[in-house]
Amino acid sequence: MLKRGARDVFRRPVEDRVDRTSTSMEFPQQQKPAGDGKIVYPPGVKEITDKISNDEVVKRLKMVVKTYMDMDQDSEEEKQQYLGLALHLASEFFLRNPNKDVRLLVACCLADIFRIYAPEAPYTSHDKLKDIFLFITRQLKGLEDTKSPQFNRYFYLLENLAWVKSYNICFELEDCNEIFIQLFKTLFSVINNSHNQKVQMHMMDLMSSIIMEGDGVTQELLDTILINLIPAHKNLNKQAYDLAKTLLKRTVQTIETCIANFFNQVLVMGKSSVSDLSEHVFDLIQELFAIDPMLLTSVMPQLEFKLKSNDGEERLAVVRLLAKLFGAKDSELASQNRPLWQCFLGRFNDIHVPVRLECVKFASHCLMNHPDLAKDLTEYLKVRSHDPEEAIRHDVIVTIINAGKKDLNLVNDQLLGFVRERTLDKRWRVRKEAMMGLAQLYKKYCLHHEAGKESAQKISWIKDKLLHIYYQNSIDDKLLVEKIFAQYMVPHSLDTEEKMKCLYYLYSCLDTNAVKALNEMWKCQNMLRSLVKELLDLHKLPVSEANNTAMLGKLMSIAKNLPDAGKAQDFMKKFNQVLSEDEKLRIQLEMLISPTCSCKQAEICVREITRKLTFPKQPSNPFLEMVKFLLERIAPVHIDSEAISALVKLLNKSIEGTADDEEEGVTPDTAIRSGLELLKVLSFTHPTAFHSAETYESLLQCLKMEDDKVAEAAIQIFRNTGQKIETELQQIRSTLIPILHQKAKRGTPHQAKQAVHCIHAIFNNKEVQLAQIFEPLSRSLNADVPEQLITPLVSLGHISMLAPDQFASPMKSIVANFIVKDLLMNDRSVGNKNGKLWSADEEVSPEVLAKVQAIKLLVRWLLGMKNNQSKSANSTLRLLSAMLVSEGDLTEQKKISKSDMSRLRLAAGSAIMKLAQEPCYHEIITPEQFQLCGLVINDECYQVRQIFAQKLHLALVKLLLPLEYLAVFALCAKDPVKERRAHARQCLLKNISVRREYIKQNPLAQEKLVSLLPEYVVPFMIHLLAHDPDFTKPHEYEQLKDIKECLWFMLEVLMTKNENNSHAFLRKMVENIKQTKDAQCPEDAKANEKLYIVCDVALFVIANKSTACHLDCQKEPVLPSKFFLVQDKEFKNDKEYLTGEMRQMLLTGKPKPAPVLATVNKTLTVPGRRIIQKTTTAPDTTSNTSTNSSPLVTANNKNSTDSSESRAQENNENPVIKKDETKKDEPSQKLVADAGIEASPVRRRGRPTKAAAAAAAAALKEAGALPAGGGGGKGRKRASDTTTDSINVKMSKQSQQQSDEGTKRQIDLQR
Repeated sequence: MLKRGARDVFRRPVEDRVDRTSTSMEFPQQQKPAGDGKIVYPPGVKEITDKISNDEVVKRLKMVVKTYMDMDQDSEEEKQQYLGLALHLASEFFLRNPNKDVRLLVACCLADIFRIYAPEAPYTSHDKLKDIFLFITRQLKGLEDTKSPQFNRYFYLLENLAWVKSYNICFELEDCNEIFIQLFKTLFSVINNSHNQKVQMHMMDLMSSIIMEGDGVTQELLDTILINLIPAHKNLNKQAYDLAKTLLKRTVQTIETCIANFFNQVLVMGKSSVSDLSEHVFDLIQELFAIDPMLLTSVMPQLEFKLKSNDGEERLAVVRLLAKLFGAKDSELASQNRPLWQCFLGRFNDIHVPVRLECVKFASHCLMNHPDLAKDLTEYLKVRSHDPEEAIRHDVIVTIINAGKKDLNLVNDQLLGFVRERTLDKRWRVRKEAMMGLAQLYKKYCLHHEAGKESAQKISWIKDKLLHIYYQNSIDDKLLVEKIFAQYMVPHSLDTEEKMKCLYYLYSCLDTNAVKALNEMWKCQNMLRSLVKELLDLHKLPVSEANNTAMLGKLMSIAKNLPDAGKAQDFMKKFNQVLSEDEKLRIQLEMLISPTCSCKQAEICVREITRKLTFPKQPSNPFLEMVKFLLERIAPVHIDSEAISALVKLLNKSIEGTADDEEEGVTPDTAIRSGLELLKVLSFTHPTAFHSAETYESLLQCLKMEDDKVAEAAIQIFRNTGQKIETELQQIRSTLIPILHQKAKRGTPHQAKQAVHCIHAIFNNKEVQLAQIFEPLSRSLNADVPEQLITPLVSLGHISMLAPDQFASPMKSIVANFIVKDLLMNDRSVGNKNGKLWSADEEVSPEVLAKVQAIKLLVRWLLGMKNNQSKSANSTLRLLSAMLVSEGDLTEQKKISKSDMSRLRLAAGSAIMKLAQEPCYHEIITPEQFQLCGLVINDECYQVRQIFAQKLHLALVKLLLPLEYLAVFALCAKDPVKERRAHARQCLLKNISVRREYIKQNPLAQEKLVSLLPEYVVPFMIHLLAHDPDFTKPHEYEQLKDIKECLWFMLEVLMTKNENNSHAFLRKMVENIKQTKDAQCPEDAKANEKLYIVCDVALFVIANKSTACHLDCQKEPVLPSKFFLVQDKEFKNDKEYLTGEMRQMLLTGKPKPAPVLATVNKTLTVPGRRIIQKTTTAPDTTSNTSTNSSPLVTANNKNSTDSSESRAQENNENPVIKKDETKKDEPSQKLVADAGIEASPVRRRGRPTKAAAAAAAAALKEAGALPAGGGGGKGRKRASDTTTDSINVKMSKQSQQQSDEGTKRQIDLQR
């Protein structure tokens, strides 16, 4: 502490003080006491010596104290008179007296003496002054006990010292710092919560005067103040903290420099020895900032320096500190110190994980307390939401959700978007946090409307997003979605009416995919209930080996629907054991899955089952947790009879116009339609809950509405739930029958279908009912009015399928005389020649719609018969094949538009595929017909390819179609559109996965491996590719490359894993095919050669993919005799059909280099290794360009671009492929219909030889299906090939034949 003049500092203004900071401080000469050194005592006070007792000393000192208290500075005579007494009171006898009362009284006297004699103190010795002030300081400790009898005297002492500023005289002493430190320590130690405001004020005055009127604060003195801010001390003595806080606020201007110096030495210079508080610098900075940011004006730049430290732990400490400073509620640091703020934001990208984690945690408080900084934080949180560390991604979600839960306006759409993205995170913990966070926001703002409609609208997407997650493969995701739905979206704790209202309007607002997900959720829960019911049924049977095997199968199936399938299997076995031993538990479980179980009953059952399985001594019970998962999935917590009744009432209100539809954000029409769809879905899963007159009365009202969708849904609900209508609800029956008849005759096609099925499902006299519909419809068929044909054809088709024996004879006549001859083989109207390959449903001509329904009728008729005794199926298959050969224009009169032809091709291909699902018809489908059907997946029309692929996938994944149809997906490698190839690959993955899983789960499947094992698709694929109409020049590189791509498209998925030595099995299968002949044309040498070439390409691909394929394979593959003719043992085909140069080109895309320096430049290859070589060869846009698509990476693949393969311009005859500006010679096709120029024909698919076409036509003519001269077709067009050089003007047949031989005439329409 620097010193300043003292005697003049007691009561005078600062400007009148005399500066005596020189080294030779001048004290006044010692004043002599009156009476030649004799001590004068006040009247009545005897001499005070060490000869008298302490009590007497106290008694006499009290009188002295009284005297000094009454004196003032102007009593010059008394001052002189009692000078000796003043000097005497400072003697050792008093300063070291053991009696505390004596010491207190002496201290009070000395304090008054300093007051009276101010500005001149009567003591001249520095040592004496030091002793006196240390003595007075020690007496101040008595302030601690406010209940002491002497407290008032201690308070008087404090008040006197503060008022007179007595301690300021110590500035003259060289070691005054010791006195001040002792004083500060004493005051901070004695203050407590029993002191009143005055005590605190005097302490404050005393200390602040020392700081403000001195020339600086030493580090030791600063430590005595700052130590009270450290959390440990702060918690011990809150009053000391408050005193230090107030002191710093009052002295901020003076002490700020000293604080800055302290932090500078510790933070910048690293001198931690300057203070014992060095290790607490960050805690101190936080406290000082909270007290007054002005205290740290010079310190903040030092923190910016520390943020860039090379020590990660040090950066972490600074980040933690600044996070608290920036995030504090009223902090303006970010706006006042932008450089520091920007530097801090940079730490979001710190290399040290804990630093990034701390930054993310800070963001939550910052968003809540400083919404204005959200914009700055957003970009950094975006990066961190993709952080490689799981914990950081998790905390980003927590940060955003916590802020959103406090106030949705605190988080912008971008921040919510980050949470949305993380619902698909690769880590379950992150996904779960994101999903639960969004669910909480939805419940708070959308369900409870805590922030109004605007906020609800802002996050209206959450409901859809959460339900979309049900599409994920992980069972954990599915279970969490179900939990969220039951607790947050439609809380099961609500009363029934409120709960159903919530569900009713939620369903109305969901997007299509979310609705599908919700429907799937109910379907899965219902399936699981069925599995549990089947398990309980098995418990009722006698114990047997077969029964145990069946039980095990059910348990495995149930375990697949629970998390952690391995543990789930063990726990389900244990649960099954408990069920077998506890009959009461079985009864409770049966009640839970009973169709009549109410939601309230379900809660009771779950509680009882849980109680029975609870073991109190176990802190955690994973077995019980797994059973709870099962119970949560099968318990009907939402839907029961009461709930359905509530939904129907809501529907009635919407129909009557008295509902809150508009308030809920939906139109009445939407509410009605969605409500019916909801009831329709629930009618599948909870049919029993619908059985009430009130519900059916409401559904009858819906049947009478004009909305076709509403009526259709109502009919389907009746179909699903009305089994007891005939016996228990006669009135409903009598009203329903005429309506169903009317819908079957004159309703929409969908209504007609549902009406026929409804009659068949719920009425006992269905034969009579169906006959009453069939007869008038069959008589009214008139091909000249196609608009009125569609519904009758639908009804007739479904009637013939449901009651084939009853209507066998009339249907045969209708098919032969009307469907084929009159409808399909005649074109009455001319189609729209706009050149489009596809048009919207409403633009399709009625005649074509009728023909499509006619084809479907043929299929339904055959599916109903399920036999080919009359050879009707053969005739139908020839008819469908002829339609595919003729590209949809069966009569070849060129009346049908291209878009209508696309519809008919799709219908024909789908029809063959549908018939193939019936074993009796699959047997008679010839390889040629199978190939024609498969080639539809390469149709020139995008929509045909898309819809056909979807139908193919759905039939295959349900194991309805034979395995050979899976081979059709190999042709998708030629599809020019990336999305179609990607879809086909996903279909393959799914189908192969389903088949492998089926084989694992079903022991009996081992007997049918030929029809189930995915590897057995390879022979069908090889045969299909060998008969590809484009495979005309088997030795040309471009065509072989196409074959290789198709083979790899399938083999890549099949060879992902080498399960059970499958790679060697594939190799052996292909080698065996080479030792057969093509059963389709065994004597055709060229056909057999093409087959062997495809086999060689397949072996080449397999060998380059896998080194394990050369291992021995014990299992002998079985080849389909329908496609391959096994030769005798003497037949041996060991010829290599691929030359070395061709293999090199297939491998690298380049011909084999010249032999010059071959030994130097030769590329070393290892089987299974990818050889990637740079090249500038023109891109091949028809190949599958997946990043892991082929081990044989060609140059064409290298440069291929998928950006040009979007499905743009789908309705044009050829999809437009946008030209990539970065690549030269990229083909581009565009149809300019308005200019009257049509695109030239592209390569055609499925064109048979003239002889084959003539043979097909003759066969149909014999069957009476074709008129003379019909049946010969031009062939199927394949999907637009983007390797076509440019747009060609459509030419006549003659000029086109010439162009095949020479160069085509070309016009570039884009110039």
